[in-house]
Amino acid sequence: MSSRASKRTRMSASERREQLIAVARTLFAKKGFEATSIEEIANRAKVSKPVVYEHFGGKEGLYAVIVDRELTAIYTTVTQALESSSSASVIVERAALALLTYIEESSDGFRILSSNSFHTPSSGDNHGSDTYSTLLADVAIQVSGLLATQFSAHGLDPRTAPLYAQMLVGIVAMPSQWWLENPAMSKEEVAAHMVNLAWNGLRAMTPRPTLRDTPDADA
Repeated sequence: MSSRASKRTRMSASERREQLIAVARTLFAKKGFEATSIEEIANRAKVSKPVVYEHFGGKEGLYAVIVDRELTAIYTTVTQALESSSSASVIVERAALALLTYIEESSDGFRILSSNSFHTPSSGDNHGSDTYSTLLADVAIQVSGLLATQFSAHGLDPRTAPLYAQMLVGIVAMPSQWWLENPAMSKEEVAAHMVNLAWNGLRAMTPRPTLRDTPDADA
């Protein structure tokens, strides 16, 4: 017993911090912010509650560190995938695969980012720009710039690129959340279906689309 305690005391401060982050990450993903307690985190890590407070100041601080790490990871993954995209179909394909790969490799992190408990309730702080929806908005801005260039080259109005960028991000983001809980298909299959919907729609776009089912059309 004393041998185990001795080994724990030899853990460096940075190692202990990483251990607490790993333990809390799993609990937050499984139970959510509200249902996870400092006591449970401490028990899982085999430390006292003051150790957790010493490193993070409380549950909110620990949660914020985890969220910031996951946001950085997913943003880097997706933006790197978009950097060398050369066509609308490749934009969707690379973004889809990048996001799905992140979900596959960091499912706990994605559950935390996309959960309704993505905030620190006791402090009333929702991390401002550090939300999953804002992350998607940032990605949409990048996609918009890529699409604007493509639209201009094909005689389409580049001013509509932001709207279409939001649509493409939606095609990727929402099914990705669904796939997390319904992983019957591989990420490659899911990405291919996303591209199928997006690309078959994009390549047949008209410069000035109109609604088909309107009162004027029936007249």
